[in-house]
Amino acid sequence: MARRHPILRVFTLLAVGALVAGALVAGLALFGGGLGERPLYGNVVGVVELRGVIQDASDLVEALERFRTSDKTVAVVLRIDSPGGAVAPSQEIYDEVWRVRERKPVIASLGSVAASGGYYVASAANKIVADPGTITGSIGVIMSVPYYAPLADKIGFSEETVKSGRYKDTGHPLRKLTPDERTLLQGMVDDVLGQFVEAVAHGRNMKPAQVRALADGRIYSGTQALAAGLVDRLGGLESATREAWSEVNQPGEPRVWRVRFRRLPWLLQLLGETLLPAPRETPGGLFFLYRGPVPR
Repeated sequence: MARRHPILRVFTLLAVGALVAGALVAGLALFGGGLGERPLYGNVVGVVELRGVIQDASDLVEALERFRTSDKTVAVVLRIDSPGGAVAPSQEIYDEVWRVRERKPVIASLGSVAASGGYYVASAANKIVADPGTITGSIGVIMSVPYYAPLADKIGFSEETVKSGRYKDTGHPLRKLTPDERTLLQGMVDDVLGQFVEAVAHGRNMKPAQVRALADGRIYSGTQALAAGLVDRLGGLESATREAWSEVNQPGEPRVWRVRFRRLPWLLQLLGETLLPAPRETPGGLFFLYRGPVPR
């Protein structure tokens, strides 16, 4: 039998190793989720975090639903440290917070940043507690349309488009928006801004005109947000937890059921990032997202 070339053997071993490691990462990613365990005895405050850019609502909605249906969970604290993100997931989380609020108190605790979609979600809570230096507000909507034509010209790249309607390729990165297209997109942004304003007005028991006056995209510190009526008081996560506990007249120190979304060990995360393709970022889209600086 002919002997296999040494280089081919090395590549074969590397390929098999990559497949095994990839399967391990995928399996742990599939089965590694879950919620933290509730304390065995007595009533509890459920605490869950919304952290980072909002791209998907499923894990957080699941956690909030678990709190909503648990008889021993008497109140919920939603800790938010997020600049916002995609519109639809923000709205899904907002709706679930409202469903929890209909059965038990929800306190939003704002961390370093709880802006745009992060504030959209917070506004559904019964009360909002922010640190004095929290960045919040940024009530507004942004849509980014990339324009790569100058770069394409330099490298000699072009593209022809066949479309079924005049607006079908709106936002094509190799040409500028037409005036009609800009009007179309502006109308969508304005419509979603109206949804944002109505959501905040509903959650905060404010008149839409009051919210509209604050909804020019500007950010507020926690102290400024308190003065503007966007938060209820100043304090950190512990303060918010005690607030939730006292809202339901529970004695003694708060007992906490903290949800921890499980993460892969760092080595397996590194393997996953190395072996599995990174998700493709969408250059355009409609967002409740704050993109400005963060004091450190």
